[in-house]
Amino acid sequence: MSRWSAVELSVAFAIGGSVLAVAVPAFVRNLHASKLSEPLDNLDRLVTNAVAYAETKPQDISFPPAAPLTPAEVPRGTRVTDPPEIWEHLTWRSLDFRIEEPHAFSFRFESELDPVTRVMRFVATAHGDLDGDGKLSTFQVRGERVPGQPARVLPGMFVDREVE
Repeated sequence: MSRWSAVELSVAFAIGGSVLAVAVPAFVRNLHASKLSEPLDNLDRLVTNAVAYAETKPQDISFPPAAPLTPAEVPRGTRVTDPPEIWEHLTWRSLDFRIEEPHAFSFRFESELDPVTRVMRFVATAHGDLDGDGKLSTFQVRGERVPGQPARVLPGMFVDREVE
């Protein structure tokens, strides 16, 4: 029967503590990043497609009309798989946007033409409720097309309760 000396136990405890001190923050960072990748990646794809769509359209219809929150109910604390027809709205088809894998966010696209300045604007939004508490994370990206200029994504992203 072998017994550990106090020195051996101290060394083992110190090594275990060091491993945890490195592993736990890395795990939390990776978990945080994985929760953010879905809205960021999908909004990036959505706004890139919106800008590309505008390249072939006249100023007054640079972006397709608004699309409702899809899916209509923000998933609460879970990932959902949508039936294929949920992404068949004209705007989602026009922007070649659909989510086929399980996801935790709902998406909305809004567009409007300023009748005075003729500037066409859009807002792409992602809402999620990652912990199921009814409080939503919101991510928004905006873009515009000024007459005589190409469409562009405006700098910055609005974020509210990123991992609520």
